This record gives sequence, C-alpha cells and structure tokens, in this order.
Amino acid sequence: MIQKKQEMTKSKLPEWFDGEHYTKGETVRNRFTGEKYELTAEELSMYDFLMGAQMVIEMGMPKPTIIEDLKKGLEWFRINNKKAYMVLLD
Repeated sequence: MIQKKQEMTKSKLPEWFDGEHYTKGETVRNRFTGEKYELTAEELSMYDFLMGAQMVIEMGMPKPTIIEDLKKGLEWFRINNKKAYMVLLD
C-alpha cells in the first residue's frame, strides 16, 4: 500500500542543505518494513541526503558536519512531513 501525503505543501529545502535538488518526487520504500510512501521532489532530495549521510557515518568516514546535518535533516522531515518521517525514517 502506498501512502500519500495528504497536505501537499511546497517546503523549501533549508539553506544548509548541500545535496542534490530533485525536480520530481518518487515513491520510496522503507528498507526494513517494506512500507511505501510518495515523496515530493524536496522530500526526496532530503531523504536521499539522509540515507547518504547515514551510509557515510556507518562506514566510519563522516566529515565534521555530517552528524549535525543528519540531525537537522531529520528535524526538517519531522516538521515538513511527519507521516513520511514515521513511515520511512523513524
């Protein structure tokens, strides 16, 4: 079952965000539960940034700000799409 964002808001990415800015959204699957959620372009940009940051941290190669950026990105998701956060990141 694909869950869709009920309130479509155009949340701009924060100034500190240095990831890729996508122009189209996509459906993403939680790698542990298999649950799916449709993300906007901005949400997908942040989601991919968070997954990449997590991978870099797990590999033991974080740049000095990556952990702080990861925390800020998770907070951005909680504020901008709490449901997607709960399905994909919690």
